[in-house]
Amino acid sequence: MTDAVVMETEPEAVQGGGGWKKRVRLNAALLPSVGAALLPKLTCPACWPAYAGLLSSLGVSFVDYTPYLMPLTGFFLVISVFALAFRARLRRGYGPFALGLASAMTVMVGKFGYDNDPVMYTGLAVLVAASVWNSWPRPRQGAGPDCPACVEAEV
Repeated sequence: MTDAVVMETEPEAVQGGGGWKKRVRLNAALLPSVGAALLPKLTCPACWPAYAGLLSSLGVSFVDYTPYLMPLTGFFLVISVFALAFRARLRRGYGPFALGLASAMTVMVGKFGYDNDPVMYTGLAVLVAASVWNSWPRPRQGAGPDCPACVEAEV
């Protein structure tokens, strides 16, 4: 009784005897999805050289990104400097913003004006320093040695 129920509910490809062609056809439908899962993804920067190698072996040269490099660099530098300026009065003032603005201009001039790598990397290091300075927490108001909570803690 149970064998008859199982035989009726299972598809023909899973049932024994003679259905191997259907089983192969059903499993072959999985191959494109498995192949796509094994391919490198476009969002993985480590996979880009694999794509470049594959395309160049087929005779296709890789995409020339140089026309887009300057506008994209400027766009991302504007975003980082805007982040330094956003609510600057509530954090460390306008010092980190001014330092970040100067370093962003140094990066642009060092990379695209003079094509000087040490100048560009110095500008990047100063931009990182301005970001760290901006994110460093301010000391609390009135948290000196005369603070009542500090005096009680020392006793």
